[in-house]
Amino acid sequence: MSVDDRFSEQETPSERPLGTRSEIITGPVSDWATDFSHTEPEWAADPYAIQDDLRGRCPIAHTERFGGGWLPTRYEDVAAIAYDTDNFSSRSIVMSNFRAARELAPVGSIPPISSDPPFHHHARKLLLPAFTKSAVAKREAATRAFCHSLIDLLEGQEVVDAARDYAQHIPMRVIADMLGFPPEDGPKFARFIESALEGINLPADERVERMGQVFAYLLEQIRDHVENPRDDLTTYLINAELGGARLDPSHVSGTIALLLIAGIDTTWSAIGASLWHLARTPADRERLVAEPELVPTAMEEFLRAYAPVTMARLVKQDMRWRGVDMKAEDWILLSFPAANRDPAQFDRADEVVIDREVNRHAAFGLGIHRCVGSHLARMELRVALEVWLERVPAFSLADPDAVTWATGQVRGPRTLPLRIG
Repeated sequence: MSVDDRFSEQETPSERPLGTRSEIITGPVSDWATDFSHTEPEWAADPYAIQDDLRGRCPIAHTERFGGGWLPTRYEDVAAIAYDTDNFSSRSIVMSNFRAARELAPVGSIPPISSDPPFHHHARKLLLPAFTKSAVAKREAATRAFCHSLIDLLEGQEVVDAARDYAQHIPMRVIADMLGFPPEDGPKFARFIESALEGINLPADERVERMGQVFAYLLEQIRDHVENPRDDLTTYLINAELGGARLDPSHVSGTIALLLIAGIDTTWSAIGASLWHLARTPADRERLVAEPELVPTAMEEFLRAYAPVTMARLVKQDMRWRGVDMKAEDWILLSFPAANRDPAQFDRADEVVIDREVNRHAAFGLGIHRCVGSHLARMELRVALEVWLERVPAFSLADPDAVTWATGQVRGPRTLPLRIG
């Protein structure tokens, strides 16, 4: 079978020359209400104190960085924007110094998360069969076996890095299996994730080069699947149709990029944050070891309290919205972590209550872009915690100051040294 003509030319849909760039501004934040930045180390270390302060004195903060943007911190405001596709566009979902061209709407660079209605509905519908509860359940046994194999490799070590040596590997393997990509390419996936989500203040040329490497890799994998079809998600997307036509090549590569980058970092961050909490909270750890049936409930609370994902939107037109004057093309940093800590929405919002019964958190987003892979992420998180607690019932932080957190819109531990026993 010859290579599909759609993929004969190398195209890198991310960071196309279309769009606008803004001045890169870095350095200490002067006032989080008027100069916020999600790329500074204080935000990575503890965004919750910042968001709680803003919620009380300036619930919709502003910044001139990234070309101008807004940060709502109340649940009701975050939800309202997430559901409002008339006034807010999803064509760029990473708040950076680059805004994708308006002409990319309603598809965007990485559909369906970058898509606006009405295209979004059809692009999302394409992915649903791969992420149903029944489809995800078929992957649980392999995921559990892989978690055990990772812990086997830690045998005999007094201190392990639970982020680098455990949490990060699990979603990389699951997504690689789903896409039919070589599992040994995991280190490449990690570099792609860092470039896309943490490298947003890099010089434009360097960012373009890095994202070009991502899509060059994806094109290589797609061409291999065209020549050697198999039963996986990549082959499915190559053959999928919308409106009676095969998908545009940028749609195929963009969706795979979304699954590879967002589907990995979000889950490994949730696993790592959960283990971090248990390492510093012996009472919760001991209870879950004694009551493993409580893990699914505790898991939802970890998702609420340590929600890893913040999304971005772009304002479609000048308007006054809930007391602030938003301009067309202003960013909105849609903080689901802030929404999940709003005391107006959750009782004891600043506490981690592992047996919380009513927990309608927003960790997987709100509105039309609610995470299509939530069943998969929940399975991976639950299995990762169950296996770890079964195999490593006693652990603590080896050095609290040595824990590092990712900057940007997906927050989770990048290094997590734990003392075993």
